[in-house]
Amino acid sequence: MPLMLRLALRDWDYMTPLVLGDVSSPRLDIKVDRVGTLISHVGRSKDYDAAEMSFSRYTQLRIDGDDSVTGIPNFIMRGFRHRCIVTTKDSKLRELGDLAGKRIGVTGWRDSGNTWTRAAIRREGVEVEDARWYAGRLTEAHPIVDRLDGFGRPGRIEAAPGERAMVELLTEGVLDAIFTPFMPEGYFASGSPFRQLLSDFRGAERRYFDQVGYVPGMHLIGIKSVIAAEHPWVIEELSRLVDESQRMWLAKRRKYAETTPFMFDELLKCAAELPQGWDASGFAPNRKMIADFAGELHAQGILPRLMTPEELFPLDIDGKPIAAAA
Repeated sequence: MPLMLRLALRDWDYMTPLVLGDVSSPRLDIKVDRVGTLISHVGRSKDYDAAEMSFSRYTQLRIDGDDSVTGIPNFIMRGFRHRCIVTTKDSKLRELGDLAGKRIGVTGWRDSGNTWTRAAIRREGVEVEDARWYAGRLTEAHPIVDRLDGFGRPGRIEAAPGERAMVELLTEGVLDAIFTPFMPEGYFASGSPFRQLLSDFRGAERRYFDQVGYVPGMHLIGIKSVIAAEHPWVIEELSRLVDESQRMWLAKRRKYAETTPFMFDELLKCAAELPQGWDASGFAPNRKMIADFAGELHAQGILPRLMTPEELFPLDIDGKPIAAAA
């Protein structure tokens, strides 16, 4: 009888084959729930055995000594962050270095994506201490919650004034730019008052890839450690299914590229500009990216000490200890 695994994921299109059962396993019976918000702690969840989780919050568990969750080095969400810096169309800001001395809004201080965005501007000489930071909700539709997460510093990192929506503060000139993973409603309309800070963000992202050698990972798969200990094979099997779902979806996307008029061009560019295996799962292919992320968390004051990739991921995707596999 296959082991049933309850899995919570964001609604990524490339998980469709897994959700529909086109990708399956005789060893695992995976029940996928598509969630809009990541669950807070899969190790304490009564509803799920494994889940998509924030890379940043996973590192916090590890440094806190909470080993109830085993992170699988399968990064289900990756992406460049240069495109995630938004300003107004009439803004004079054009380059990452222009953000020095400016007032920047973030949707969450320690969020993995915002950590990578700050990493990008740090490469251009803009440190955390070189700007004023405000954490808050992107729009009125988003809830008022604590987005500082204990990292507030008066005069440097504060809550958005009056907990007002950051798009309003940006429009009024209270903020100069916003870091956000998802664009606000109406952003893609021709009459939107907003734009990406970088007019050629794709070119900047390509140069970034050439410099660092990876596409940053924001979310990974976490599984309850008790399950991984009782069934050591489950990590490899779950990772294999996620990867196979992505491969199947890419093949279908290349066949049915007319979902948007220019998707075919995008697929060609990705194949030509990124090396095969850029999205590979596993510890070894991602070690540098893992190390760089840990370094950024420490440099940005989110982790009190530098953690090694081996500390963060005790097991590889084959379920074997990293140290033994090295």
